[in-house]
Amino acid sequence: MTHTQEVSTADHRGGADDADRLARYTGPPIPVRRPRHPVLRFWSTAVGKKWVMALSGLALLGFVLAHMVGNLKLYLGESHFNEYAEWLRDLGEPALPRTVLLWGMRLGLIAAFGLHIVAAAQLTRINHKARPVQYQSHRDYVAANFASRTMRWTGVIVALFVLFHLADLTWGNANPDFVPGDPYDNVIASFQRVPVAIIYIVANLALAFHIFHGAWSMFQSLGWNNPRWNAVRRYFAATFAAVIAIGNISMPLLVVTGVVTK
Repeated sequence: MTHTQEVSTADHRGGADDADRLARYTGPPIPVRRPRHPVLRFWSTAVGKKWVMALSGLALLGFVLAHMVGNLKLYLGESHFNEYAEWLRDLGEPALPRTVLLWGMRLGLIAAFGLHIVAAAQLTRINHKARPVQYQSHRDYVAANFASRTMRWTGVIVALFVLFHLADLTWGNANPDFVPGDPYDNVIASFQRVPVAIIYIVANLALAFHIFHGAWSMFQSLGWNNPRWNAVRRYFAATFAAVIAIGNISMPLLVVTGVVTK
């Protein structure tokens, strides 16, 4: 072996030893991660979750208002109420088959409801991590009003009520007098039961408190929180919540007291 070959072999061994030592001290190479989609990156931030919560809440507010207005046809009588229920199933015809558009709206509402709950739960977890120790001093409950302090519990009550409402007037499992295709009589038969009427009244009071704080904070989450408009925001939130509460509570209340009957 020539002198040049010996030097080359030594250099090669020295390079291999250096590589072994480098691997021993630095560990295995870190894999390069592909950048996440911009939507997922936005969702992973607290700001993104607040936006999702606000936009899904806006969609749900629109549904709650439209649902209440339609149900108020109960006061116009059986034919008007049943015609309205049938019209919902016929939406989109003849361009779309019967009930396709209705199911599309239902799936959209389910998605909005799910995103709203997930965003709220993850924001709560983020807040707990940011402040693992509870406040030791007296809280300013004038700023943090009753609606905001009970937001989590009113949300749970509303979620459970939605399941009961579906079982009562859509599936019929919770209504022993349920007759498929007869929505007016199903509503009257359900609200005539005192415990059920109480459930609807309490749940809609919880919904009103949830709506009040949600409608108020929705604009702040979207960045539309100019102090000049705070009074307008509060008036809008209070008015919207009051309209929903009065409209929804009036129906079980008037049925259970015998003002509205079959």
